[in-house]
Amino acid sequence: MKFSEKWLRQWVNPSITSQELMDQVTMAGLEVDGSEKAAEDFSGVVVGEILSCAQHPNADKLQVCQVTNGTDTVQVICGAPNARQGLKVAFAEVGAVLPGDFKIKKAKLRQEESFGMLCSEKELGLSEAHDGIMELATDAVVGADLREYLELDDLIIDVDLTPNRADCLSLRGLAREVGVLNKASVTEPTIAPVAAVHQETFPVNLIDTKGCPRYVGRVLNDVDVSVSTPVWMAERLRRSGIRSIDPVVDVTNYVMLELGQPMHGFDLDELAERIDVRRAEKGEKITLLDGQEIELTEQILVIADAKGPLAMAGIMGGENSGVSTKTTRVFLESAFFAPIQIAGKARGYGLHTDSSHRFERGVDSQLQEMAVERATQLLVDICGAKPGPLIVEENKDTVPVPAEIELYAEVVSSSLGMELSDQTIRQILTGLEFSILAEQDGYWKVRAPSWRFDMAIQADLIEEIARIYGYNNLPVTAPMAAMKPQGPKEQATDVNLLVDRMVSLGYQEAITYSFVEPAAQKAMFPKKDGIELANPISADMSVMRVSLWPGLLKALQHNLNRQQDNVRLFETGQRFRQEEKGLAQIDMLAGVVTGSRLAQGWYESGETVDFYDVKGDLEQLLALIKGVEFEFVTGKNSALHPGQCARIERNGKLVGYIGALHPNLAKQYGFKKDVFLFELRLDRTLPAELPSFEPLSRHPASTRDLAVVVDEDVSVSSVMDTVREMAGEDLISLNLFDIYRGKGIDSKRKSLAMGLTWQNPSRTLTDDEINRFMESIIKTLQTRLDAVLRG
Repeated sequence: MKFSEKWLRQWVNPSITSQELMDQVTMAGLEVDGSEKAAEDFSGVVVGEILSCAQHPNADKLQVCQVTNGTDTVQVICGAPNARQGLKVAFAEVGAVLPGDFKIKKAKLRQEESFGMLCSEKELGLSEAHDGIMELATDAVVGADLREYLELDDLIIDVDLTPNRADCLSLRGLAREVGVLNKASVTEPTIAPVAAVHQETFPVNLIDTKGCPRYVGRVLNDVDVSVSTPVWMAERLRRSGIRSIDPVVDVTNYVMLELGQPMHGFDLDELAERIDVRRAEKGEKITLLDGQEIELTEQILVIADAKGPLAMAGIMGGENSGVSTKTTRVFLESAFFAPIQIAGKARGYGLHTDSSHRFERGVDSQLQEMAVERATQLLVDICGAKPGPLIVEENKDTVPVPAEIELYAEVVSSSLGMELSDQTIRQILTGLEFSILAEQDGYWKVRAPSWRFDMAIQADLIEEIARIYGYNNLPVTAPMAAMKPQGPKEQATDVNLLVDRMVSLGYQEAITYSFVEPAAQKAMFPKKDGIELANPISADMSVMRVSLWPGLLKALQHNLNRQQDNVRLFETGQRFRQEEKGLAQIDMLAGVVTGSRLAQGWYESGETVDFYDVKGDLEQLLALIKGVEFEFVTGKNSALHPGQCARIERNGKLVGYIGALHPNLAKQYGFKKDVFLFELRLDRTLPAELPSFEPLSRHPASTRDLAVVVDEDVSVSSVMDTVREMAGEDLISLNLFDIYRGKGIDSKRKSLAMGLTWQNPSRTLTDDEINRFMESIIKTLQTRLDAVLRG
């Protein structure tokens, strides 16, 4: 927020310099981003008055003006269309120096002498307006120095406020802060109720009282919008970064800057029957003041009449409802909109206005009547408006109730590291306009003011006390804490351990965007819809990723296009999917591999990496998870090759996938070599099993070998699971040591050879017991998997 220092000092004027003021405000938590002069340097410019205007004898577009500076009258040639008799103007006399070191000299234009120059705002460096000379108020003192008259020796200060301090988005709020920081009195402008001169009102219907608990309005008749906004008001608006438009709009903007209450003026003759404050209906559209037509959603709060929406509540008015040059009757609006109902709505349409900036952070819920009275008096003074009675609609049940908080001096002392007197604490609280509800030695119960939405607990009050007392005044103390060493949790696996292992295996860590191209992602995962961004960076980065693979494949493509043929990339990050419970953000680890099995060298045979190379890398990675066994099971994934795809499971639960990129996708990306991918859900992968001790057996183990022939489509895991099931609880080891296909075996079958080891902790197992286990295993394999014992 930008504000004029001179304007602020009319509210509160501590005996400190401009730099001290900015430093003080910054240390109080209202960071000053910068400052600039209110006007460029110029001299020799006074308030002048045009006594007469006559057509230039030798030029159609020039006038010969007689201008006085209060002492002398001189002739000035002027080409401005608004130059006229009786106008008070900015008069640069001969010898004046304008911005850019432009010196005013005696001149002759088309054979007529000119002794000075009548200046536009642009020529004085005040604004970009240059369509005419600057018009001053009729009560301006002729001959007065323009810099003094407009108070141009001023500083514009830009304050960057945190979202919780919406109360300081006004001169009133800033003055309160400066006043309590300097223990100085704050002089507010006198705002008295304006007496109604007629009884005309306009019906207001609060339908959504949750979104709009309070709505205040007033009918103003005989409003003359043709008058010019007073220079003092236009100047204060300019110094706050707001362009002057017309007196009605300027007054509402001025009150917003002064008090912090956004307002809107409707052309009453354009309103139909009533004002409704409600939610937008599905399909309703509105054309905003900036000419943009938008379709409203049912979440948008609108101000409407009988014909339809007039404005997006708390954001922007409609094009057809605002004040125009034909307006004579105005309906003045001042409302309180619940911050949660406004927050994010403007950004959803790519909008950001001074009004939405304030309402979504929180406007004082008790400010509306004061704002209407202030705006009414200004419009009466400037435009000759005739006010009607105040219209107040309110639902007290939904108006925010200020927090009541208990504060203890001993907690203040322990938090700040020093003791503050009860008097100091009380002085700070009352200076910030907290109401003291109850008070004892070292104890206060206070009620927050209506504009402090950020006050809720005792810590908030302590922060306010520290802020106002001054952080630099607090002692520097070392923290006292018991430093007990804590070992790592045995069941937790640090993801950095996996990252280090990937690097040691020759992978490079990549970081890709969380948003990807919709078409590319849809091609990989046709049944998973990505979450669309409301304001994407670009069209090809407009949805959130449902997997890390799209980003890694794009990175792979980037490397291959730059002659990097051997690529091994991995990434840790989140994927985003819409699930029944809402948005799911899941930590993942994924990788992509292509190229040669070994780095280029005399020993390298040119073999390309295959599925089992990547599977081996992944098995090394998963071996870091203590006490957990992972299985690779034949699976299907829309992004992977149907014949080279495996599910990675833990206790039967899916934790990831590994496989070759689907041929269609490889063709789409232009990959000429095989590309392999893997991805793991870290929330299901990282937890380790707590190790437990088992005593070693003193008795000898018994080992047997078993070779069976099964069909090719029978998986090894199903055979080994059957063996474990039938081998009894004393089986301590099962090892597959051979897979044979070839001579002596049917071409559609394969031979699996396994080593089995039994050991009992309390006795030696007999041959009969082992034989029974073997018979049970062989019989079950035969009946369940059509296995045949190999001779």
